[in-house]
Amino acid sequence: MEHYLTAKKLEELKAELEQFKTVRRLEVADRLKRAKELGDLSENSEYMEARDEQQFVESHILELEETIKNASLIKPTHGTKAVQIGTSFEVDKAGKTYRYTIVGADEAKPEEGFISNESPLGKAFLGKKLGDVLAIKTPGGEVSYKIKNIE
Repeated sequence: MEHYLTAKKLEELKAELEQFKTVRRLEVADRLKRAKELGDLSENSEYMEARDEQQFVESHILELEETIKNASLIKPTHGTKAVQIGTSFEVDKAGKTYRYTIVGADEAKPEEGFISNESPLGKAFLGKKLGDVLAIKTPGGEVSYKIKNIE
């Protein structure tokens, strides 16, 4: 699966991966070693918790590696005539102006105006041009958006 990421987010993920591969793995290995020294492993809650953490660390490493391997860099768009991944734009919704940026699902923060290209709203905006009006069905009814500016 392709992951759309900004260069900043990709670097953050690489740093997190390095942290998990080095520091976190060593911490878990140390916890496992100490827990084994406590004796009977079948009733050793310290050992079981350390094993659970080890599984989390290893699965998170695999997840990060997969995301990085399948990353497609989002290049900032300037002067584009249509909304695409990486585009920032302003819309009018019921007389109020909202600013959005289309990003990949890994960076979406709708409360901050970063909407995923995979979300219903993000999909609806893709390919639209300045002045276009969109009517989007939501659980609360139909909402109308007019694209006022594309950066």
